[in-house]
Amino acid sequence: MFYLLEMSKSSLPTEIATARLNRLRMLTYLLDNSIPISGTSYRIGIDPLIGFIPGVGDFLGMSFSGYLVLEAALMGLPKVTLIRMAANILLETLVGTVPFVGDWFDFAWKANVKNMALLEAHLTSGRASKRADWWFITLLLGVLFLVAIAVAAISISIFKFLLDALVSGN
Repeated sequence: MFYLLEMSKSSLPTEIATARLNRLRMLTYLLDNSIPISGTSYRIGIDPLIGFIPGVGDFLGMSFSGYLVLEAALMGLPKVTLIRMAANILLETLVGTVPFVGDWFDFAWKANVKNMALLEAHLTSGRASKRADWWFITLLLGVLFLVAIAVAAISISIFKFLLDALVSGN
């Protein structure tokens, strides 16, 4: 793996790059489009479903999405594209914190599909771009991780508040 980190995008062997891209496509499909909604052409994935688990679901969903950003960084995407990808994840996660409304937003937003489209657009554009440096990537992933922890804590607090209100009848 460390060997791959040192390679530039142009020197990455085609079979490895293709396998990596296919793995990311499969993850994106699983997270955002793997389950058909009966009677419609709409599909959902497991990401919004695991989001129903207070705290843990938001953390897991953001972790899987963060993995896609890490792989995109390893493939040489520039800072601006990585920031757009992180913004998609942050929007989905922060809105997803709101009970029920956020879960419906998660069904529709599909940050992973948007991020995969950004990754593929960059890879097929043929434009030369300056890849993000490791300090930036570490900072970006660190921010995503800290937000994931904060969102999990907030989600658990909201869930506890609602559960206490329901049990006490207030």
